[in-house]
Amino acid sequence: MSLSVRLTHSFEDRRFDISFEAPSGVTVLFGGSGSGKTTIVNAVAGLLRPEEGRIAVEDRVLFDSDTGTNLKPHKRRLGYIFQEGRLFPHLSVKQNLLYGRWFAPNSALPARLDDVVDMLGIGPLLTRRPNALSGGEKQRVAIGRALLASPELILADEPLAALDEARKAEILPYFERLRDEARVPILYVSHSAAEVARLATSVVVLQNGKVARQGSASEVLSDPSVTPMGVRSVGAVLEAHVTRHHDDGLSELNAGGVPLFLPRVSKDIGDMVRVRVAAQDVMLSRDRPVGLSALNIVPGTVASIRSGIGPGAIVSLDTAAGRILSRVTRRSVADLGLVPRVSCHAIIKTVSVSPQDVGG
Repeated sequence: MSLSVRLTHSFEDRRFDISFEAPSGVTVLFGGSGSGKTTIVNAVAGLLRPEEGRIAVEDRVLFDSDTGTNLKPHKRRLGYIFQEGRLFPHLSVKQNLLYGRWFAPNSALPARLDDVVDMLGIGPLLTRRPNALSGGEKQRVAIGRALLASPELILADEPLAALDEARKAEILPYFERLRDEARVPILYVSHSAAEVARLATSVVVLQNGKVARQGSASEVLSDPSVTPMGVRSVGAVLEAHVTRHHDDGLSELNAGGVPLFLPRVSKDIGDMVRVRVAAQDVMLSRDRPVGLSALNIVPGTVASIRSGIGPGAIVSLDTAAGRILSRVTRRSVADLGLVPRVSCHAIIKTVSVSPQDVGG
């Protein structure tokens, strides 16, 4: 199942002309303030009528300016997950969950309450009221309520923005399960490169009311020219599988035959994971260094060098583990004699990769 979006709309100070296709899985809308993320979500939800365009889930048309089709929000079969849980305070968790059933059409195959509760780990919470829940627990209930509406599309508008780092770490695995098990398109708004790296099946980069680029998380985050949150969000997204958990608290991964050591990863041996490595956390050396505390030394070849207007540069390396980026100074580029096709080594400190940067 896929989502097709094409819309044109003008406000007093800006105009949006946006078109993209979102496959099953998580499509992240990634862009700065005013880039068009909220306009898209509101248009898909039926809260904004675009001047022109067409929005459809598979063959079911939600909006078409040419034919005059404009389904009411409650008829669009959407599940909506907000920044705050927006649970009904006078209802128990179970009653909030079952409220989603009101929006499931009779023809839909309803999600089973027990399955949703089990997937989200909220069985012990069913009798509680929302004011007795943590922020992370509220979001899990909100996800469940959205699923029980039997949606053909899920909208998630910065669902982790109001949570602290500990609660974000708690919720991210549930969004990974939602991505892998729900089998419906999920339109997910985020400002976080870490969330994009972990969750995205596809990324739509928005700039000035237009789609600047669409691609995988690794393609988008490795391109500083289109990364909307600035050079600090540039980095690599590597795929690896867990090979061993060591007694000293480290996990060993295999990325294309290259061993990577990370702080303990909460995955089983053999599991595939995504690892985000920020460019600013990668050092470079022409020769293989010795006598360093860093455990991860990855040989590669310089693919490209992109200099900014300041003193910095982004060096891209092709390695067996995948494309790795390093943010260094232009002086370092000159001192090391870095040019495309020369050999180089990427040095990654184990502790620079946080648990939030590793996902299934």
